[in-house]
Amino acid sequence: MKKFLFVFLVLAIASMLFAAQFQLTILHTSDLHGNIFPINYATNQPYYVGLGKVSTILKNTLAENPATIILDTGDLIQGTPLEYYHAKIDNTPADPMVLVMNHMGYKATVIGNHEFNYGMNVLEKAISEADFPFLSANIVKKGTDEPFFKPYILFNVVSGDDIITVAYLGLTTKYIPNWEEPKHIEMLDFLDPVEVAKKYVPMLNDVADVVIVGYHGGLERDPETGEPTEELTGENQGYQLLKEVPGIDVLLTGHQHRTIATIVDEVVISQPSNWGKVVNRIDLTLELKDGKWVISDKNISSISSKTVDADPEVLALVQDYEDKVQEWLDQPVGLATGDFYIDDPMIARLADNPLIEFINRVQMDASGAPISSAALFNNDIKGWKAGPVTLRDINAVYIYPNTLKVIRVTGADIKAALERSAEYFSVVDGEVTVTKSWVDPKPRHYNYDMWEGIDYKIAVNKPVGERIIELKFNGKPIDPDAEYEIVLNNYRAGGGGGYTMFQGKPVVREVMLEVSEIIADYIMEHETISPTVDGNWAVGVGDIYQIKWNDTLRKIAEDYGITVKELIQMNPFLKNVDRIDAGTQLMIFKPFVPELVH
Repeated sequence: MKKFLFVFLVLAIASMLFAAQFQLTILHTSDLHGNIFPINYATNQPYYVGLGKVSTILKNTLAENPATIILDTGDLIQGTPLEYYHAKIDNTPADPMVLVMNHMGYKATVIGNHEFNYGMNVLEKAISEADFPFLSANIVKKGTDEPFFKPYILFNVVSGDDIITVAYLGLTTKYIPNWEEPKHIEMLDFLDPVEVAKKYVPMLNDVADVVIVGYHGGLERDPETGEPTEELTGENQGYQLLKEVPGIDVLLTGHQHRTIATIVDEVVISQPSNWGKVVNRIDLTLELKDGKWVISDKNISSISSKTVDADPEVLALVQDYEDKVQEWLDQPVGLATGDFYIDDPMIARLADNPLIEFINRVQMDASGAPISSAALFNNDIKGWKAGPVTLRDINAVYIYPNTLKVIRVTGADIKAALERSAEYFSVVDGEVTVTKSWVDPKPRHYNYDMWEGIDYKIAVNKPVGERIIELKFNGKPIDPDAEYEIVLNNYRAGGGGGYTMFQGKPVVREVMLEVSEIIADYIMEHETISPTVDGNWAVGVGDIYQIKWNDTLRKIAEDYGITVKELIQMNPFLKNVDRIDAGTQLMIFKPFVPELVH
């Protein structure tokens, strides 16, 4: 009996040690945004981005484990001059991103919000050229529950004599109608991705050994602290998917341009930054138990594209595309008589500057609107210096394919929008800085707008929501109830970036050219452009003081640590007043960059 038990134990241990195992490796990319070559198109200098780098990582991984698949989570066909040129100048050949991804053997991607930027014709052409599907289960034909795109894919992965079945479900952020041109999505509805996942995931679990959800959206974060939260839903619903949809083995996310590589509640969560800077690697060990493959171990790691060289075979595939784009980008369109250049992006956001003023004035000229807003989209944007201005310069400044809308808003709406922008700043230990939630994890510099056509001052020492201490139009205070026409890009006009005060406002007219084209046309028409700064806005510290019956200007100035002369400069009406009545309001304001303020 003891001998039998010993033999049984040995056999049991042996069966455990030699149980059939399957090692599956998943490589994940997202938000590639048209990057293939390892360059920065604004500077034409080397940069650790692009599918060329990703291809090398893929080849290295396949050499280690042939049972490797590569998946993507969207925003493929917009974002670089390469894709702009293909979409707008010469859309005849195959989409370069699709061409390369076909070569690399991608299994699938997910429809991202930027896929619609060039219209459905460009998107559907790219889809037709792909050997892999563009997935989204929650984008449906308008007025129905029928998916417009393929909702999921089932495929087998082979290792030796073993085969497993993998399911990949695509989901897309439902917020696209808040950003996209209505004509680009007029035939679509966007359902809640969580509710749609609840329908598909149980079904896929019945037929697949591994269920992967690809969500072009991210994980919810508190808008004030930037910290993860499970309570907020909307643009990003990753945590909600994790908590409310059982049966997901791997959750691939995107959209936020973050690097996430973790396991939460036994679900692998991945987000591999953007532009191919990072590739996330997920390793799953499966064991065959009672005739079914079961995941027994999960690991995830991030691979930086800094660690590899670009695959020359991939670059050669699309070198003809690149040569045409480079020639196109270096075409001069006009001459700048002075610098439209950003030395310090923080200073550029603290006071009026030539580059943003120029963009706003071009928008006003093209639209006829008397008031305009624009943003410095990221800290890499520099503008151009005196001399020839090329298409490369312009495309490096206005990096999104936005068009313009003129909308009718109230003075209260303008004030609310300025207060939203003013949230960008915080004062820490007496120093102005960028509010943490605007830069962590994904820098949202593109959500801070600077305006032309109005005069305003932002006092960052005041509480959020009370920071606009001066707001004038044509020299007079803006009337909260009056209506004004403003021009801004289509993303912002739809309420993008938290500017909900603009949602649903009457559209007076639209300029359907992309802003980069509008800028190029303006420069070509004028031939020469000169930098101007009218100092109509500034950021600083300040207050609104209401005069008491026994106040003197000297006393008020001393209380605020300024001179009487400075106080009068801040409030020019004081020059002509013999007596100041109690209740009169004075503006006290010290700009952080005083030399640029009128």
